[in-house]
Amino acid sequence: MPEWELPGAMLIELRKGMTLHPGTFNAVIAPEKVIVSALNINTDLQRFLFLYVSGNYSRLLSSFNRSSRNFEVRRAFTAHQLFTILKEASHTVVLLEHDPTLFDGAENMLPQIAGMLKEIGRESLVILYTPSIDRSFSVLMRQADHIIEITPADDISGTTLYRSSRSLRNGGVLPYAQQTLEVS
Repeated sequence: MPEWELPGAMLIELRKGMTLHPGTFNAVIAPEKVIVSALNINTDLQRFLFLYVSGNYSRLLSSFNRSSRNFEVRRAFTAHQLFTILKEASHTVVLLEHDPTLFDGAENMLPQIAGMLKEIGRESLVILYTPSIDRSFSVLMRQADHIIEITPADDISGTTLYRSSRSLRNGGVLPYAQQTLEVS
């Protein structure tokens, strides 16, 4: 039985039926309210070591319920600082709010940071979050186990586009009408 199916295991449900599990690196593109709600309603997260990393600014931090002593906040001002923070991380959950300005002039750090996120994701639940994709995020998400995109239209229709990064690396293309694809 996988660890996340055990009673009391740490899970984060983004939407009904869409759950993030430990031991994965997830790239999430979604409106801010989706990620904030998923974290704020999950009271079990207080039992786990949680690392929130932002760059030069944060859209999310002021919206989180941070009553837990296990909630650590770190801020990176450069790609090199971000790499160091990730290298030292030993948390159950690592949430990185993507800031493309960290990579201005440091594009060569993108593959190293993507590899570090993948490595951390072997033991922890890693979430790389952005409300919209940019060039640096698309480089980072190539190493992700799962790429999850929730568009603002999904809030109205209730549909969600979920893609596995492995399908993207293999040249797979999802038709827009298709709502779920997971590759094992």
